[in-house]
Amino acid sequence: MSGSNDIALEMRGIVKEFPGVKALKNVTFSCRRGEVHGLVGENGAGKSTLMKVLSGVHPYPTYEGDIFIKGERARFSGAREAERAGVAIIHQELNLISELTVAGNMFLGREPAVSPFGIINTRKMNADALKYLSSFNIKIDPGAIVKDLSVGVRQMVEIAKALSVNADVLALDEPTSALTETEVESLFKTVRDLKEKDVTMIYISHKLDEIFAICDRVTVLRDGETVGTYDIGELDRDKLVALMVGRDLTNLYPERKSNPGAEALRVSDFSVSHPFLPGEKVVSGASFSARHGEALGISGLMGSGRSELVTALFGAFPKETSGDVFIDGRKVRMRSPLEAIRNGIGLVTEDRKRFGLVLIMSVGENITLACMRALSKLQWVSAKKERSVIEEYSKELNIKAANSRVAVNTLSGGNQQKVVMAKWLANSPGILILDEPTRGVDVGARFEIYQIVNKLVESGVCVIMVSSELQEVLGMCDRVLVMCEGKITGEFTREEATQEKIMSCATGTMSRSGAGAQK
Repeated sequence: MSGSNDIALEMRGIVKEFPGVKALKNVTFSCRRGEVHGLVGENGAGKSTLMKVLSGVHPYPTYEGDIFIKGERARFSGAREAERAGVAIIHQELNLISELTVAGNMFLGREPAVSPFGIINTRKMNADALKYLSSFNIKIDPGAIVKDLSVGVRQMVEIAKALSVNADVLALDEPTSALTETEVESLFKTVRDLKEKDVTMIYISHKLDEIFAICDRVTVLRDGETVGTYDIGELDRDKLVALMVGRDLTNLYPERKSNPGAEALRVSDFSVSHPFLPGEKVVSGASFSARHGEALGISGLMGSGRSELVTALFGAFPKETSGDVFIDGRKVRMRSPLEAIRNGIGLVTEDRKRFGLVLIMSVGENITLACMRALSKLQWVSAKKERSVIEEYSKELNIKAANSRVAVNTLSGGNQQKVVMAKWLANSPGILILDEPTRGVDVGARFEIYQIVNKLVESGVCVIMVSSELQEVLGMCDRVLVMCEGKITGEFTREEATQEKIMSCATGTMSRSGAGAQK
């Protein structure tokens, strides 16, 4: 039964090394049958690496130590072998093939056949996919192409894909990083249902409220080592944070004095057409302004048009946009991201792997990617200047890497996000747009990012922060815009803003005129 003390999974003395880095140092970790076991730690603590060892992504014998599933030693040569043993994992970075359908991704390598010749039974595959998707109340065509889906929907497809394996041990690595509150509740319901069926779940999240809401026990990793395992009742948020970072961290949002200056950006009647549906708009008639030395938040539910608005302002959809944009009082038209960069705009994108980084390039090459003109003379790059910039921003953002020459795809998700931040800081933007800047980032690294944001604002940079986390918007921003169905439905000062007001505007139950909008 759920709650039994039977050990479903045990990992003993796990050691995993990469060139120049020992990611796991004698880690011990175990889970009981039918429990939800939290696994927490800062970025780079070894959580994802440990799960990749468990799921066969890092096969035996590329690591040291032993894995036991239901008391039997397991040494997986690959992910497929781990799946056959009842282990499934939802990775932090989505592993879907963008050109395949939803059903094709969910049953990749396990497609039902209609004949001995291996012809795929598409009808059955779609029906099976629909069954798992329905458990999340996702109304989506199993035949839809994955590249056409939002990040949040893709995340739900990844979860449904893992559940379709009928795993005994299911690891969820940051499963809610791109989900709305409604989708999170659906996921939690599924987690609880699976727990009743004695499925063992390992829940990895930087959102500590989720850890306390869903987990029975918690194991803390720090710097590749096991700090300890605790019943959830033994912990509170402050104690858990202290175990993770090795120090007390009493205030997540560092204080900053607000002193906005001149207008940096003004947007008037700005609209963005839907890329696939003629006549439809993803942003409709948006008008707002932002000042130098101000942090402006943009909140709203998934699909509200937040990301489309800021991405269009960065010049990504020149043919789909209309309206006027002014920078420092000068009317501009961004026909490409390059023009946006030349006008002093930087964009930390929501999806860092697809749009923020060149994964096969080094950490240093990614940092200087947007400022090469400033480092060059007569088309020759100054190696000395380049090294100086890389060293400065690697240190300032505390990027954890063996050295700046390693490929950026070898870094943890949080350190990859720091590299994206460093790329734009090195370009000295006047306007910096941050789209979900702390998604998948641990509490310690979040604090560091918030400190950087505050430092930029105090130096006169205009920061626009898009975030799904209301506490982040309320804790970091001087003003908050709220979007619903492509329109700005609310505007609040920091003193006026509350979670209730923001959610009312985000769901369309409060009009902009009744939301403290500035005239």
